[in-house]
Amino acid sequence: MLEVEVISGRTLNQGATVEEKLTEEYFNAVNYAELNEEDWDTLGLQEGDRVKVKTEFGEVVVFAKKGNVPKGMIFIPMGPYANMVIDPSTDGTGMPQFKGVKGTVEKTDDKVLSVKELLEAI
Repeated sequence: MLEVEVISGRTLNQGATVEEKLTEEYFNAVNYAELNEEDWDTLGLQEGDRVKVKTEFGEVVVFAKKGNVPKGMIFIPMGPYANMVIDPSTDGTGMPQFKGVKGTVEKTDDKVLSVKELLEAI
C-alpha cells in the first residue's frame, strides 16, 4: 500500500463520452487511475491489474495504468469513480475539491464495478 495524493480532471475521452454515461466507452474513459512508473513497480502491478483507492471520503476499485504523474500522486479522470474518493465540500463555489486529496492505493483482486453498479452501490 502506498500513500498518495489523488487528483482528478477532464480527459479527451472522458469529455467525448460524457453524454452517454452508461456506455462501455464512458466506462473505459473514467474507470482507471494513472500511477507513476516507480509507484507502479513498488506495487508490483501488471497491465490489466486493479487498484483500490481509499481516502477519508470513500474508496473505489479502478484499473491501474502507467501515467505521466509525479511519484506519490495518482490521477483518476473526472467521473463517478473519482467522485467516490474526492472531497465533496465546495467551499461555496459549487465545485468539489478535485485536487490534493490524501489517500492510499493498493493492488487488489476486487472487481471494477460498472458505472451502473457503482451508482447502485451508493
